[in-house]
This record gives sequence, C-alpha cells and structure tokens, in this order.
Amino acid sequence: MNRIAMRTVFGVLFLLSGMILCAQTEQKPELLTKETFLKKVYNYEKNPTEWIYEGDKPCMIDFYADWCGPCRRIAPYMEEFMNTYAGQIYVYKINTDQQKELAAMFQARNIPMVLFVPMKGQPQKTVGAYPKEQYDEMIQKILLEK
Repeated sequence: MNRIAMRTVFGVLFLLSGMILCAQTEQKPELLTKETFLKKVYNYEKNPTEWIYEGDKPCMIDFYADWCGPCRRIAPYMEEFMNTYAGQIYVYKINTDQQKELAAMFQARNIPMVLFVPMKGQPQKTVGAYPKEQYDEMIQKILLEK
C-alpha cells in the first residue's frame, strides 16, 4: 500500500473512532411508556391517592409532541441536561400523542410541559418553552436543592 492510501485509511479509521467515542458518551433522554413510567417515576395504579416517587435520583420529564415547534426547540436542552447532570438526575420524555393516559393524568394539554420531580415532595411543572438558563436554574433549585 502506498503512503497516500495508508494515510487515507488511517485518517478514516481515526474519524470513525472519534465518531464512535462521541456516540458512546452522548446520552439521550429515555422515552417513557406507561409501563416504564409506573416502574421509574410513579405507580399511580398501586398508590392512586399518594405521590410516591419510584426513582433513586430526581428527574425531569419533558411532555412533548413531534409536531410541536416549541417542543423541538427545547429538545436539545433536554439532551444537554442529560449529559451535564449525568449521575445526578434522570431526564425522561413522554410523547403526548402516544401516551395519552400519562398526558391526561398530568393535564399536559399545553406543551411543552416539563415536570420536575424531586426526591422528596411534590412534582412541579412548567408549561411553555423557556430559555435553557431557566430550566438550568429550576434543576439547581428544585432537583438538586442548591
């Protein structure tokens, strides 16, 4: 193999290894269904009158729809928070078109709606698209209690 071909092969391998490493470190928010919501967040079938959080870390849940422009605008924030606060909080998403029961339960008629679920106490929600800095402040205050 000549030098130019060898450099090309090594260059391609280098780029591919970088892409694989980036893909492994970047996490995306988990998409919840009713079943996973019951296990990871709140089992309202077992405890219909009392909020009991099922998680071991605080979480935020983005109620969204694919057709919603403001939802698409804040989606990158949720991905960024997933990575920024890895190990400290969970970031979940619920598609209101596919999970109508969950959307109705939390009265997610206007979206985006973000539910902040601390370890203790009641969840708090925001409706509408906020700047990333405001979500970050809410994570600090509500979820991390700073």
